[in-house]
Amino acid sequence: MDRRYLTPEIESLAFGSFKMAFLSGPRQVGKTTLSKLLLGERELGAYYSWDDVVFRRQWVKDPKELVPAGKPNCKPLVILDEIHKAKLWKRSLKGVFDVMGEKVDLLVTGSARLGVYRRGSDSLLGRYFHFRLHPFSIAELSRARPREPEEALNEIISRSRVSSERNQSVLNALLRYGGFPEPFLAASDKRARLWRRGRVEKVIREDLRDLSRLPDLSRIEMLASLLPERVGSLVSVASLREDLEVSHDSVKRWLGALSELYYLYEVKPYHPGIRRSLRKEGKIYLWDHSEVEAPGPRFENLVAGHLLKACDYWTDTGEGDFSLRYLRDKEKRELDFLIVRDKKPWLPVEVKLSDLEPSPAWKHFLPQLPCNVGLQLVATPGHWKWHTVGNKRVLVASAAALLEYLI
Repeated sequence: MDRRYLTPEIESLAFGSFKMAFLSGPRQVGKTTLSKLLLGERELGAYYSWDDVVFRRQWVKDPKELVPAGKPNCKPLVILDEIHKAKLWKRSLKGVFDVMGEKVDLLVTGSARLGVYRRGSDSLLGRYFHFRLHPFSIAELSRARPREPEEALNEIISRSRVSSERNQSVLNALLRYGGFPEPFLAASDKRARLWRRGRVEKVIREDLRDLSRLPDLSRIEMLASLLPERVGSLVSVASLREDLEVSHDSVKRWLGALSELYYLYEVKPYHPGIRRSLRKEGKIYLWDHSEVEAPGPRFENLVAGHLLKACDYWTDTGEGDFSLRYLRDKEKRELDFLIVRDKKPWLPVEVKLSDLEPSPAWKHFLPQLPCNVGLQLVATPGHWKWHTVGNKRVLVASAAALLEYLI
């Protein structure tokens, strides 16, 4: 596998600033592969996994002894995989870094949000940069270099290049197999189904057990089975509570745990300055959009994943504080997504499977936003057309062509 899109940022931003790199993301998204490729480029280093009993014993005795003896002008790379499962891991890691920080590069990986484990008195604040690894996207698979936000938007507006036919094939494959490396590279429906089933079981039966020790895992599996048909819709905790026959608090707690484990993510509404906007109800999307059966929601989930990947990358690399929101008012007019930069609307995005005319919602929402352009992505190949909405513009374009400009 080629280098992943985050590799240069880990090397330049974290290791170049004498800081640890935290790398989190969904199970089987490629964290270990990225780490070992980085390790393979070093003369000296070591990879340790918390699943290794010998490593666990050494970590308890003296973690500093795990760092290979250095050579002149040769800094080792030490990778600690799933170390957050250890008791008092922050204290031990802080000790290693404070004693040997400039003599070793430390990469800590985890399939749960490492922020969950940062709570407590032993803060690692100021000692690391956190990066979130996402599944494959059209831009990454086309080997397009990551762009800064303004550069990406300007290139979309000017249409700096015409998309190749390969992009449409990549989009079709992503829709079919999902963006996780193993099923995508295997390109087999049977293997994708088996991989998907095994991943869900591991997330709930292993990761969720380690994270929260919730007792009723079978009901959480039932919850996970209900979520694909609710993708893109307002999440109703009350409806899920009735289906599962559990309390409101239990459903909220389970959804939160699945979010911490990168199984799902919630997109919240944006309301400042939007007339009669919803304020609380979020929409649920899955990190693996291939679990969604219906074509429309699956396509919307794929686009959501691409947009979230761009937001997380730009945030993690210091371009600003980016988040993914949506717009909806009490009359049920809706724009599917809004990228917010430093708490201000930056780019609204609508998703349609095949509708090549701008959504009527543009006329309502676009004048209320400080954005001069909006994007409407469609699955139809070969389309790229600008439309005027008041004194602003909306681009209706094929997702295969437009998503290449992101991350």
